[in-house]
This record gives sequence, structure tokens and C-alpha cells, in this order.
Amino acid sequence: MIRIGYAPGAYDLFHIGHVNLLRRAKEHCDYLIAGVASDEVLIKHKGVTPVIPLTERLEIVRNVRFVDAAYAAMTNDKLQIWQDLRFNVLFKGDDWRGTEKGDKLERDLGAVGVEIVYFPYTLSTSSSALRKTLHTIDMLASQSAAAVNLAEVARAA
Repeated sequence: MIRIGYAPGAYDLFHIGHVNLLRRAKEHCDYLIAGVASDEVLIKHKGVTPVIPLTERLEIVRNVRFVDAAYAAMTNDKLQIWQDLRFNVLFKGDDWRGTEKGDKLERDLGAVGVEIVYFPYTLSTSSSALRKTLHTIDMLASQSAAAVNLAEVARAA
């Protein structure tokens, strides 16, 4: 039987954690589909507006050598996605293991014969940390611009 793998994610601000997940996933299946969550799904389920638009994230992920296909996930319902793709193994970071949402995922997909494989979460880099850093840089730049404007106003007076 061919092992068809599904690796869902936002893949926003693409980084080494994403590469690690996709590499490990490909080592455990014959055909790997990377599910790229739509902007709407990310906003609704994670409360996060992606920095990189869906079309660009799909193109980035599609061009990773470990990925056989990239799929635009327009829902967060993995069972519904399974109905479209018929994968038989799903890959997640181990931050899901033993959680309520991880247990539900295992029950729901286990009922249709899908195995859940967990990989170590890359702690050193995450999209959340990168997003926070970008926000900090943006705030500092805004404060610096405001200080320059105040200095110009004071000079002109």
C-alpha cells in the first residue's frame, strides 16, 4: 500500500521548522501533500493574519523538494480534507500530542484508518516568534519616525 502523507500548516514566514517537518514527513511516506491553510482559516482558527498571502505560500511550499503536492486547505476540518485527498498518515508537531485537539484529531482520523505521526517541534524558530520580532521592529521604526518628525517640527518653530 502506498503511504500518502498529509502535512498541514500555515507555512507563513517559511523557516527551518517548516523544512524539518516536511523533510521528516517525506521520510515516512511515499507521496507527501503539504496542506497550506488559507488566510481565512488562519484568521478564524488561530487569530492570525498571515504575512505571506496564500498563493505565495502555496508556491513556496510547492517548490520544496520533499513536497509532491501543495493543497490549499480552505477548512480546518481534517476529516473533510481527508475526504478530498484520502491520505493515510497525517504529520503534526509534537506540541499537539496529548492535547485535547490532538486527541480529537487522533479519534476522528483513526476512525477512517489514518495514522497520526508526531515530530519534534522546532523550538528555536517559529512563525509566532518571527511575527513578534517583526512587530517589535515595526513599533521601533514608528517610534523613530515620530521622533524625527518632532525634531523637524521643533527645528521649524
